[in-house]
Amino acid sequence: MTTPTRREGEEIKARNGGVGQRLRPVGDGFVNLTVKEPGRFFALCLDTFRAMFKFPFQWREFIQQAWFIVGVTVVPTALVAIPFGAVLSLQVGNLIRQLGAQSFTGATAVVAIVREASPIVTALLIAGAAGSAMCADLGARKIREEIDAMEVLGINPLHRLVVPRMLACAFVGLFLNGLVSVVGIGGGYLFNVVLQGGTPGAYLSSFSAMAQLPDLYQAEIKAFVFGITAGLVAAYKGLNAKGGPKGVGDAVNQTVVITFMLLFLENFLISALYFQFVPQKGM
Repeated sequence: MTTPTRREGEEIKARNGGVGQRLRPVGDGFVNLTVKEPGRFFALCLDTFRAMFKFPFQWREFIQQAWFIVGVTVVPTALVAIPFGAVLSLQVGNLIRQLGAQSFTGATAVVAIVREASPIVTALLIAGAAGSAMCADLGARKIREEIDAMEVLGINPLHRLVVPRMLACAFVGLFLNGLVSVVGIGGGYLFNVVLQGGTPGAYLSSFSAMAQLPDLYQAEIKAFVFGITAGLVAAYKGLNAKGGPKGVGDAVNQTVVITFMLLFLENFLISALYFQFVPQKGM
């Protein structure tokens, strides 16, 4: 058995080093995705909540952002809620009819829309329409160095820009949730009575059979939490945008995807806690 020469040993070492160099970006990206990014986002959340209690509150910015969110989300939310409620009513109506309990169609549709559908639709519209616009605005300010200029002047960007936008998302989300519930139930009523031959009285009288007031409270809490989440993710991605206009576009895309993932996770956790602590109403 021959021992490797010095030159062969250097070649083997160089090959092993080359493999390590090629794998290093993969490891760095994994660490950045699983440790650094969540850590920086969590730090931003803490700083933002701390900035909420600083005086004075930016009422003008809050009202402007709330009005902007209303303008870009009300019509799409209503248009999405109508087919959403109709589809739920059609599917639930067919299932209830097969089980011989058609009189409970209205109750099951209300539970499905109020408890789950309306917060999800509200969150998706706020994240997709308002969150992406907020991220683009903050990202454009970042690459134009307006954020750095504010910090040089002693102005906290979180207190001045992020807090009003985050609270505006949460505030508008409460009302959009109610809008989705009303429009969705109306669409479900129309399709159940017109297309499925249901009776209006049975649909309306069965509302209280399974639904209860805590269902609405839970939906409002979900909408508020989803609005906070959408605002924070949009602010984080916007304030960390890099690479010029292309970087802002990438930040907007990442904002929508990350917000959707967090919203579904939060929806599962809040629903699980709700079913654990609130007794459900029997038929």
